[in-house]
Amino acid sequence: MGKTAVVTAGTAGIGLETALGLAAAGYAVTVVGRNPDRGARAVERINAVNPARPGRFLPADLGSLDGVRALAGRIADDHAASGEPLTVLVNNVGAMFADRQELNGVEASFVVNHLSPYLLTELLLPTLTAGAPSRIVNVTSAAVGFAKRAFDTVEPPGGYYGFHWYGRAKLANLAYTLDLAARLDGTAVSVFAADPGGAATDMTNGTMTDPKIVSPPLRLLWPLLRRTFERSTAGPASEAAKSSITAATDESLTGRTGIVLGAKAQPISPHRAATDRRIADAVRRLSRQHAPLVAP
Repeated sequence: MGKTAVVTAGTAGIGLETALGLAAAGYAVTVVGRNPDRGARAVERINAVNPARPGRFLPADLGSLDGVRALAGRIADDHAASGEPLTVLVNNVGAMFADRQELNGVEASFVVNHLSPYLLTELLLPTLTAGAPSRIVNVTSAAVGFAKRAFDTVEPPGGYYGFHWYGRAKLANLAYTLDLAARLDGTAVSVFAADPGGAATDMTNGTMTDPKIVSPPLRLLWPLLRRTFERSTAGPASEAAKSSITAATDESLTGRTGIVLGAKAQPISPHRAATDRRIADAVRRLSRQHAPLVAP
């Protein structure tokens, strides 16, 4: 049996470059996205890299928890029917919102950046366990350092600032990632976080250019801070994808788990807040409450 991988938000940008890297490493890659035309173009590029293991596109709205449940069921059923193991899941999906929005009755950033990958991962754990040795890669962000660390409720009090809310959702997902790694230790399912660093994406060229996404004390400095960050870390999406590709494929990581790979695809220390047991426990409670494995 060959190696297989699923990459969410894999039809463009960092996700597509991750899919191409996995295809070059010999994986049969499934990319998930909303746009069938972009999906078809992504599959063409994947097949050009690895014609022996054709890629495929699965349509899904990853902002819908019911959509995530349907996607997980489709992936699990397909692998059960084919007998082919699922060996890599890359949760690449991510989004930042300039204005507060809700999805499934919950603030949108928390849904897309945490609840969606959390739910997909939990629902696919039986499939990944059956395909072990296997790997889960969750894409994180340096924005966790700007996050509110209150997780008593699904959304913190105070005004809405998209960058900080994005960082909070990514912090929740990073805490979940490290907690999951500990939970699965010894099962041959390894769990990693990958930080792509800066890259020229729709988010960095769009939402992040709006100063209102940060709290008022940062707004005057935000254009300078953003440009400084981009000059020091930003590169093409193919460079930004290296941390995810390394986490998914590097043989030196075999048998290891709970590692965060930084923008240079080297292990780094996780953000301290993500290792806080109290945050991990609160995130687990919120995740189970707002993204139950069985639809209410």
